[in-house]
Amino acid sequence: MNPDKQIIVDELLSRVNASPFILVVEYTGMTVPQFDELRSRLSEGGAECHVAKNSHMKRALEAAGMPGLDDALQGQTAFITGAEDVCGAAKAVKNFQKEFKKPEVKGGILDGALLDEAQIKALADLPPREVLLATLLGVINQPASMLARVLNEPGAAIARVVKAKHEGDN
Repeated sequence: MNPDKQIIVDELLSRVNASPFILVVEYTGMTVPQFDELRSRLSEGGAECHVAKNSHMKRALEAAGMPGLDDALQGQTAFITGAEDVCGAAKAVKNFQKEFKKPEVKGGILDGALLDEAQIKALADLPPREVLLATLLGVINQPASMLARVLNEPGAAIARVVKAKHEGDN
């Protein structure tokens, strides 16, 4: 392989290895200002959008041991990666797509598993990460708080009986 091309593939490989997800979108028909706006919205959520030749991305994915996105790697494609929140990136793409009718989501990879367009849209519909964590914390704490109430009830019942007896004597 040409050394210049190998440098590009190595750069893509480092992006693929550093990100838990990759979203592939087709940007055909987007203007430069629209593409800049998409990149800006993605960066707010900690994601990046890059354009590379499909053959270079295929080589980078193969080198990383990722499943093939051969069907998605057709046409003018851009690759969205990020450090953590795939839901935020998917939501940014979905909202941008509602507004501009572009880009088209073609597929993706999340933690080594292939994602289709419907799964990516489902990720976009999830609530923000903080809300999910708060809900999870509530679910985890619920049994403990119920146990505390059950353990406190006999003492509370005795206290109510003693209080009623005391008030009845007065």
